[in-house]
Amino acid sequence: MKPMDDRVVFLTGAAEGLGREVARELVKAGKRLALLDVQAEKLQAVTAELASVTEILPLVVDLADAAATGHAVQQALEHYGPPRALIHDAAVLKEVSMLDVTFENWRREVDIILQAAFILSRAVWPGMVDARRGSILYVSSGSALSGFVKETAYTPGKHAQEGLMRVLELEGREFNIAVNTITTGKPIDTPMSHGHYTPEMWIGAVHPSRLAPAFAFLARIDASFATGQRFNAFQMSEAMRSAVA
Repeated sequence: MKPMDDRVVFLTGAAEGLGREVARELVKAGKRLALLDVQAEKLQAVTAELASVTEILPLVVDLADAAATGHAVQQALEHYGPPRALIHDAAVLKEVSMLDVTFENWRREVDIILQAAFILSRAVWPGMVDARRGSILYVSSGSALSGFVKETAYTPGKHAQEGLMRVLELEGREFNIAVNTITTGKPIDTPMSHGHYTPEMWIGAVHPSRLAPAFAFLARIDASFATGQRFNAFQMSEAMRSAVA
């Protein structure tokens, strides 16, 4: 196994929305990235934008597919070695009632949120253990703590992701691996938001770039700084801006 390169971050959901802004912020911080997303054309566009600044490994993968997810992360590991950080942002939200949801659709949402979190974390874990440092960050949601009508798959997936974080942060403490979740802390204007937000939720919505500094900061922490926490990206990023100002 290659030694850990502290500049390397693996990021899912990077083709648009919050993930794309996080990728841009990580590049500003001097990171080398493996970007995982199912949207090939949008991922290509992000890669073309960022590749002139740093090394980018784009991996087109359906994260609902366990075998494909495992293959993609192994490609990233073979290319870079173990990452300093894994950020799992990818998710799908389909509002469907229990009367109408199919098992296939339910399973797809949960697998992208939870199954992929497990497969990716399991793949990078040995390298982080050997290096005795690392940061794993799952993008959470208000849905992780509260139920919402017709979120028959999204809410259970996010809730379970919080549980996975709780287990791994306990195991990771011995090896100085930080495992945390992060919620936006504010409504954000992304493709997922459209069609799901009520008019009231759009009040005060911000561009996802406002949240990205928090992710870049948490990509370089380890358990000695914080683990087992649920961070608020908006509050954290605003505090960082105030500190600089």
